[in-house]
Parts: sequence; structure tokens; C-alpha cells
Amino acid sequence: MPNVSRKKPKQRKERKIARKSGSEKGKSPSRLIDERIKQLGDWRGRMLSQLRALIKQADPEVVEEWKWRGVPVWSHDGLICTGETYKSVVKMTFAKGAALEDPSSLFNSSLDGNTRRAIDFREGEKIDEEALKALIRAAVTLNASRARG
Repeated sequence: MPNVSRKKPKQRKERKIARKSGSEKGKSPSRLIDERIKQLGDWRGRMLSQLRALIKQADPEVVEEWKWRGVPVWSHDGLICTGETYKSVVKMTFAKGAALEDPSSLFNSSLDGNTRRAIDFREGEKIDEEALKALIRAAVTLNASRARG
């Protein structure tokens, strides 16, 4: 007799996890990002807020998402970048960063992989706003070219 009873509880458990990982209590991703910024209440919140504003300036059509149990994500024809907060850095990870030109050498983290690249921002660091917006626009262009082809 097959042991089917073990599969069913596991499947139910997976479904519960999937429901929990959706938007928290029906809040929009933008609202969840607002709350994260406010909750941080220090330089990391200010940095994340500034990065978010620059992303929106670079791509007014960007879509804000909330994934992986609490990571702000920005997309346009695919994932552009994430905004992760840690104790000593705010990390902006570009999903296809390895395929992007980085003439201003903004990427300073996750440099060894074949796909992603990241920028770690530390307290007190100044953002090269024009170079970052150019990098964001390049990521959008790359996504759009892959979406068409």
C-alpha cells in the first residue's frame, strides 16, 4: 500500500507558506516599502528612500514589488534590482548586472558571479546619482530587449 498520507500534509504546508509569502495583509508593495523605510528609522531608511526615488526618476514606469519575505524589488519587463538592508550596508542588487556596462564603476559587490552585480552603500557615502540612473536605465533597456526577442 503506497504511503500517500505523507505527501498530503507536505503539500498543505507548502500552500500555507505560499499564502504567507504574498503581500502582508493585502498591503500594496509600495506601502510595504514605505513601512520598511519608516521602520528602519536610521541612515539605512534614508538611503533606501533615496535609492527608491532615483529608481523612479530613472524609470517612471517601474513596478514596485515585495518578494522573498520582505525585500523591495523594482521591475520593468523583468527584475531590475532589489534593495536589501543589512546592519552596515544597503545593498542594491541588479539581477542582470553582469551584462551591464558600468563605466562609472559603481558595482562594488557580487563581482564574481555570471549574472548579478551589486552596489553596497555605507553610511555617509554619497551616491553618484547620474551614474546610478544611467545604470538603472541600462538595466531597463536590457530587460526590454530580452522581452521582445
